Amino acid sequence: MFDWNDLKAFLAVARGGSTLTGAKALKVNQTTVARRIEALEAALGLKLFERGQAGSRLTEAGQTLIVEAEAVERACEGFGHQVHALRRGMTGSLRVTINEAMANIFLAPALGDFRRLYPDIKVDMLVGDEFLDLARGEADVAIRASDGLADSDLVGRKLTDVPFAVYCGVDYAIERGFPTCIDEVNGHWLIGGDGRLAGMPAVAWIREQAPRAEIHNRSSTLTNLVVAVRSGLGVATLPTLIADHEPGVMRCFDLPQFSSTIHVLTRGDMREVPRVRAFIDFLVPHFNTVRARVDETARRVQAEALAAVAAAKSPADA
Repeated sequence: MFDWNDLKAFLAVARGGSTLTGAKALKVNQTTVARRIEALEAALGLKLFERGQAGSRLTEAGQTLIVEAEAVERACEGFGHQVHALRRGMTGSLRVTINEAMANIFLAPALGDFRRLYPDIKVDMLVGDEFLDLARGEADVAIRASDGLADSDLVGRKLTDVPFAVYCGVDYAIERGFPTCIDEVNGHWLIGGDGRLAGMPAVAWIREQAPRAEIHNRSSTLTNLVVAVRSGLGVATLPTLIADHEPGVMRCFDLPQFSSTIHVLTRGDMREVPRVRAFIDFLVPHFNTVRARVDETARRVQAEALAAVAAAKSPADA
């Protein structure tokens, strides 16, 4: 049989058109290349080149086999790349748990750049509002709001602080007006929370502070709550990072007493795993870049929302 070095000589001569050019490409002497071609032809029982004063030209058999030889070359290169990646630890899968709103706004747009930097790391997004247990290995990394890590075995880095505000849809504000303080919420429809969302401090607080507000429907996820607000189903408390950039949604008033901190978290024994470290080191500056872009969009969207409400009211007030 033949070895890989015989195939390399075959490819080099085919591409260069002569054993001399092939030898220069491989950085060996011409005799070695010629001997390897002869050994390959003997092993295959086929003539691969027609040799003449103009150089070496592929035979019909050689033209057929060059395609397969190039496939072997690519496979060998891929094998070498995989070995290198394994040595560096920059390969394998990474399971990231994150809620749908954050996944859509921040993580999914970041993964293209991350893949270009680390093509052998596969990131699986585990999207949902439930908290997967990192300690039990249900995910490798979490991007989530948390008040602190003092009582946790998890380690992480802060991404940003997220305040809360009260929102309604633009169409709702045009039809029914909008509250400018918590006392005025009592005169409006309220979108309640269900499941885990009902226990969110800002969501529970507005229900307690506006007991006379009518609850016309409830949502169990942040993504659905935003859609419900945009659809004009009532007012609700939402994190500004998620709600401010949504067209058709307007901020009514701020809730400075409520804020969440977004962290990227992992287990202590995972933080020095190369693919985990690479992901976290990439995510922090990328998050700041995307946050600036989202904030700029939010300013424009909120200005447009207020302008639309003002324009709709002005004819009636004239």
